[in-house]
Amino acid sequence: MTDDLSWWRRPRRVSVVVDNESWVLPFAERLVSEARATGDDATLVRDHEKVAEGAVAFYLGCVHLTPRQILARNRRNLVVHASDLPKGRGFSPLTWQILEGADTITVCLFEAVEALDAGPIMYRERITFEGHELNPEMRRELGNVHVQLCLRFLAEPTPPMGTPQEGEGSVYPRRRPVDSKLDPYKSLADQFNLLRVVDNDAYPAFFRLRGHTYVLRIEKIADLGNDGSEP
Repeated sequence: MTDDLSWWRRPRRVSVVVDNESWVLPFAERLVSEARATGDDATLVRDHEKVAEGAVAFYLGCVHLTPRQILARNRRNLVVHASDLPKGRGFSPLTWQILEGADTITVCLFEAVEALDAGPIMYRERITFEGHELNPEMRRELGNVHVQLCLRFLAEPTPPMGTPQEGEGSVYPRRRPVDSKLDPYKSLADQFNLLRVVDNDAYPAFFRLRGHTYVLRIEKIADLGNDGSEP
């Protein structure tokens, strides 16, 4: 006997869940729009308790674990996470890896389970940076991959079940504003990866010197040199 996959036929009810004021919101909205364009009944949801019963729920940029009773409302529950799981579970994986000096970031679409970032993996995609990209540029690349992976799942003729995670895992902690602190006695070049990952509004770079605290904003502009050379 084969499983009844009638629930997989369009139009499927699809929830895209973002439980905070995350940078991923515009990409979640785009995912909803593109899922609707391909025939699904997609909705953006801002509260776990308001997730409807349906076929698929995507949890993007969420900061709270989803309770079992909420997961039970959908046949499939998927999460996008920017690390090569099981390594790098937890918070802000892209940021931590850039600070570690990584240039290539693995992004996973995996099944949500009660344990933190521990479900079977559907797909792995890679993003490679050149080392000059700032936070908005890296978020744009990562957000695009969020949308691509979710749409890829929805386009499957039958829903893939994924591959269990293997190997020793690791967990990144939640980042705090103090993690954006610069050392005024080190060069900007030595601290450039920290400058790359700060958010000028939410958690700006700062330093303390001579009894005062100073904020340092970073933005990329066109080269102002006459000969095109770098400083």
